[in-house]
Amino acid sequence: MKINSAIVHKVADLARIDIKDNEVDALTVEMNKILTFMEKLNELDTSAVRPLVYMNEKPNVWREDFVINEISTTEGLKNAAIHDEHFFHVPKIIETSK
Repeated sequence: MKINSAIVHKVADLARIDIKDNEVDALTVEMNKILTFMEKLNELDTSAVRPLVYMNEKPNVWREDFVINEISTTEGLKNAAIHDEHFFHVPKIIETSK
C-alpha cells in the first residue's frame, strides 16, 4: 500500500488533527516509511513465538496499601486559585441541555 495525500488527509480527519497543506508531503514520506517498516516485520516468521500478555514472565509483586496523610487538606488547597474549606472549585465544562 502506498500512502498519498488523500490518505494523509483522511487519517488526519479520522484522528481529528488539523494539518496544513505544506505538511502533507512530509507526512506522506513519514507514513510510507512506517508502512515499509511494518512490511519488513510481516516478513518475519513468528509461528514459534508465544504471544505475550505481559512484557515479561515474572509474577507481579504485590504490596500492602497503607493509608497515610502526607499533607493536610489546608496544605493541599493553599495553592488553589478558588476553593472552600474542603474542595477545589473549577469552571463548569459540561453543559446540560434542557
